[in-house]
Amino acid sequence: MTGLQLAGLLCAAALALTQGGCGRTGPGAAPADPAPDSASAPADRPDPSAAPAEDQREEEGIMYLQLGDVLWTATLEDNPSAQAWRELLEQGPLTVRLSDFGGFEKVGELGTTLPRSDSQITTRPGDIILYLGSNVTIYYGENTWNFTRLGHIDGVADDQLRQVLKAGGEDVTVTFSLTAPQ
Repeated sequence: MTGLQLAGLLCAAALALTQGGCGRTGPGAAPADPAPDSASAPADRPDPSAAPAEDQREEEGIMYLQLGDVLWTATLEDNPSAQAWRELLEQGPLTVRLSDFGGFEKVGELGTTLPRSDSQITTRPGDIILYLGSNVTIYYGENTWNFTRLGHIDGVADDQLRQVLKAGGEDVTVTFSLTAPQ
């Protein structure tokens, strides 16, 4: 038998195996033209039991901040402190009274201590920072220090941030949560 004949024989055998026996009949044989199963999902529809869709996984990195009638979302950082923050919020919404400090931030006590992941950073407006492990701050200005960034408020203009936080003025109350308030 030549190499070409052997290759042809192997291809024919492989084709027969992938075609379910090519017309094989009897018990266990697949029908030649199976009827569509109405219970099966179309190929273009995702399997609901499969892994969560990308947008659902992204929701795991989102938290909500409510200040009066204003609702913001923030994207959580990926560090051990942000994970501890998330675990704290999994217990339920956390309301914190924030006071102005230094003309660039609002700061409030958490009532608990979280692990710190400090590094030298320069904050920017909208940063949510863990300070000394037991305080949360929302920045409306910049500051450079050893801080732990927990997250950043999404899509809020600096002037709106300053207005809602009453920058340089009176205290504000913020409720942090992992689910959107009803």
